[in-house]
Amino acid sequence: MASDSSNKAIFAAMGANLAIAITKFITASFTGSSAMMSEGIHSVVDTVDQLVLVLGIRRSQKPADASHPFGYGQELYFWTFIVALLVFAIGGGMSIYQGIIHLINPSPLEDPKWNYIVLAIAILLEGFSWIVALREFLPTKGKQNFWQAIRNSKDPTVITILCEDTAAILGLIVAFIGIFLGHLFNNVYFDGIASMIIGIILAIVAVVLARESKGLLVGESADPQTIANIRSL
Repeated sequence: MASDSSNKAIFAAMGANLAIAITKFITASFTGSSAMMSEGIHSVVDTVDQLVLVLGIRRSQKPADASHPFGYGQELYFWTFIVALLVFAIGGGMSIYQGIIHLINPSPLEDPKWNYIVLAIAILLEGFSWIVALREFLPTKGKQNFWQAIRNSKDPTVITILCEDTAAILGLIVAFIGIFLGHLFNNVYFDGIASMIIGIILAIVAVVLARESKGLLVGESADPQTIANIRSL
């Protein structure tokens, strides 16, 4: 279940993404960059996702009643699955669509200076959010590798934030490369290709999150270490 550490990671990510989204959209409107517009969409989706996770946490903490004698704990898993759908449909889908539109009707190249400044600031903010999530995740990792820890985690909130922030940093790097190559080779199509790659990254992360949320919704056994500890008693 979600903990105080989960809330800390969520609110750190929410604040960073909201500030980044506003800045990205303003920059995209001035520069006409498709990759920057995709990054703006990405940050808005991430902000909405964090609001959905907060809703899931609050609903999962409702006390048991006659209609739900075992409580509402699994509501958190349901809302995490909704987050995965939002990342896939809106984040990934819109970014790929934006890239295709840019390839069909490319915009003329503008001065990339503000794109670089905003991307650098965004990487710093996303990096801060990622570090907060990582610090909350590491104590639960134990001796497992990262993938095993993600698979065995029963608190989907920190995992979701960690995956989203990782995707965000990768997307920012892709956007930077796309804008840089576009101006280096004076080719407007690099920007659209970068936008599509950002969408693919988001789609992959969404599939991972959906898979993990499905496992928690359907019901999973305890992680192997916990089972081993119980058997040793």
